[in-house]
This record gives sequence, structure tokens and C-alpha cells, in this order.
Amino acid sequence: MTALAGRGRIPGAVWAIFALSVLPELVLLGADFGLWGRPWWRSVAYEYAGFWVGLLGNWRPNYPLQPVLMFASYGFLHAGLWHLAINMTTLLALTPPLVARIGTGRFLALYGVSVLGGAFGFAALSRASAPMVGASGALFGLVGAFMSLDFRQRIAGGRPVGPLAGTAAALVLGNALIWWMTGGRLAWETHLGGFLAGWVAALALPDHETDDA
Repeated sequence: MTALAGRGRIPGAVWAIFALSVLPELVLLGADFGLWGRPWWRSVAYEYAGFWVGLLGNWRPNYPLQPVLMFASYGFLHAGLWHLAINMTTLLALTPPLVARIGTGRFLALYGVSVLGGAFGFAALSRASAPMVGASGALFGLVGAFMSLDFRQRIAGGRPVGPLAGTAAALVLGNALIWWMTGGRLAWETHLGGFLAGWVAALALPDHETDDA
């Protein structure tokens, strides 16, 4: 039986990531609509857990570890229901085939590396004064890992890598279009950092796509 038999499974740990992303947004949405709490809850959440480039400079943090913790915490906040829905749908779509190829533990490590990669990309390339939030850096890392594994398979099998160039071009054009449509409010730096982190991390991962058991 091949390793592909587990392709439809979403591990409990990934559902935990899902819950840690969904619950904060649900709480903040309820506060936005006055169902509980206060309308300023969202701004406070972004202030304390979003990624602020200025905190890597001369800005004063709200608490001592904020400049460090924000490298992870930003990935569990979102900028509204549609932002959350798109990211979580993408997470659930990418998880089963990638877990089948690299295993649950490595998937979680890859997700963590991609979150950090997205943060480092934003830190290195952005000069934004607004906070950055969202799981898309991690998700671009998963896409980068997929493409890296595919690239490795194609090279080993002597197959052309042209289709991957087309996929990369589509990602770039898609980001450019969304950046234009949102008036420059797309954190493309995070997407790039996550993608590169996922690609590089996947170079060290075993690929069980064609393994027999």
C-alpha cells in the first residue's frame, strides 16, 4: 500500500492551528458588531499581537517580549472574515496532500518555519507603519514546499521544470493584481518570505509521494 492512502486526512494538530486562527477572529468580529466586549478590541489585538516593523527599530514595545513573540503571533490574527475564510480554506486544501508526502510532524515544523519566514520577509522588505497580520505567509510556505518537492522530483526523473515556472509566474501576477486592487495593502513581503522559507525547508525533507510500504 502506498503512502498516498493518507491523502484525505487532516491531523488533529492542524485542526488546532485552524482553531487558534478562527477563535480570535470570531471574538473580534463579535466585538466589532457589539455582541460582546468593546469595538476597540480589534485594535488592541493588533497592537499587542500584530507584526510591527517599527518594534525592530526604536519603537517602544507594549511588553518586553513583544518584538520576539510577534514573529509568531501575527500568523493567528486576521483582518476580517473574508481574510480568515480564504486563508483557512487554503490551509485545509493544502494539508492532506502535503501531510501524505512529508508526515504530520514535518508538516507542523514546515508551517512554523514558514510563519517565521513570512515575518522575516516583512521585516526585511517592508517599511510599513501599520501592523501585518494573517496566516498567508505560512500558506505561501506550504506552496513553496510543494513546488520544491515537485522540482526535486522533476530533476531526479529528468522531466521538464517549465510548468513550475508557469506556477511561479501565476503567483507573482496574482499577488501583483491583489496588491493593485487593495491599494497596496497586500503584505507581499510576507508571502515572499514564507514561500522562500518553505522552498528551502523542503530541500531537507523526505518525499514519500512514491514510497511503497
